[in-house]
Amino acid sequence: QVQLVESGGGLVQAGGSLRLSCAASGSIFSINAMRWYRQAPGKQRGLVAAITTGGSTNYADSVKGRFTISRDNAKNTVYLQMNSLKPEDTAVYYCNAEILAPGGYQYMNYWGKGTLVTVSS
Repeated sequence: QVQLVESGGGLVQAGGSLRLSCAASGSIFSINAMRWYRQAPGKQRGLVAAITTGGSTNYADSVKGRFTISRDNAKNTVYLQMNSLKPEDTAVYYCNAEILAPGGYQYMNYWGKGTLVTVSS
């Protein structure tokens, strides 16, 4: 069994910062890409940022220059540093990871349960 657990969400004023964390645990041999998605009320879930094992990153246009994704491979953890937050960043943020189990043959996609970020104006 594999679990992804997010933390760090909360209420912040516009212009403020938050740092999200997502720790993967359980039967893990290796982790490929790790990603953050978000879903605002009434909208579809969309990709916010992604990072490969080697550290290559990509971001949604709406967060470029404000958000930074990073990972600690030794801790199986991915982070999302969010600066200059705007009310339109309000959403549930979900962690996603491609994980290979010991003895497994292919990477499987896992999701966390999400953490709520609310940005007040």
